[in-house]
Amino acid sequence: MKVTVQSLLEKKRDNKKIAMLTAYDFPFAQIADEAGVDAILVGDSLAMVVQGMGNTIAVTMDEMIYHTRMVSRATKRAMVIADMPYLSYQISVEEALRNAGRFLKEAAAQAVKLEGGREVADRVRALTAAEIPVVAHIGLTPQALHRMGGYKVQGKTEDAANRLMEDAKILEDAGAFCLTLEAIPAELARRITAEVSIPTIGIGAGPDCDGQVLVLHDVLGLFERFTPKFVKRYGDLKGAALKAIADYKDEVEKGTFPDKEHSF
Repeated sequence: MKVTVQSLLEKKRDNKKIAMLTAYDFPFAQIADEAGVDAILVGDSLAMVVQGMGNTIAVTMDEMIYHTRMVSRATKRAMVIADMPYLSYQISVEEALRNAGRFLKEAAAQAVKLEGGREVADRVRALTAAEIPVVAHIGLTPQALHRMGGYKVQGKTEDAANRLMEDAKILEDAGAFCLTLEAIPAELARRITAEVSIPTIGIGAGPDCDGQVLVLHDVLGLFERFTPKFVKRYGDLKGAALKAIADYKDEVEKGTFPDKEHSF
């Protein structure tokens, strides 16, 4: 059965954890879907882990549409959520509506995610009024890394924590059906999770969120440029791929591939 906005809300009500993962193409989305994750986020993190950029800012709407379309094509059960890239929603409500609508209309996403607190509440309100489900994202917001001075834990002071708590409630009131909490103290995440009625999805926000999300390439050991504290590697696909390719190269050079079995 396809995961929907309502089924994620029910998971929170039933105190059942939500498993979310990023994916950016057909084969990995298909694997994640078959593994049973509840939601697949087509993250703007693809700028870093797929395109090799230094941050998430450079990825474009057309590139995000392209990757989201592939993921949607592969996914049968999980909800597909598309990340709205930098400057696709900040300029105006009208731009936000136009770009978010493209994700649903052209790429078959079921929801979009955008970064920011009270300053994007009008966008969230407009999108939900247009029947576009919205995942909000507060705490460390990578598109704001220049303002934040890098990838730093947010909400560490009492004033900053109170502001994030207020932002969470404002975004819920604006219509967001889910809230991503990134790189904030675990106790603050626990408090936010207890005080909002929508699911919270943590990434570096401790164990008490309603669910968790990680970047696929971190989980599988495919991204080595840096490893945040909150990342746990569950596999070493780079090592497996290196061995397979080295074995192929060796057999080609020795003339043992192709053999009779692999020839017509």
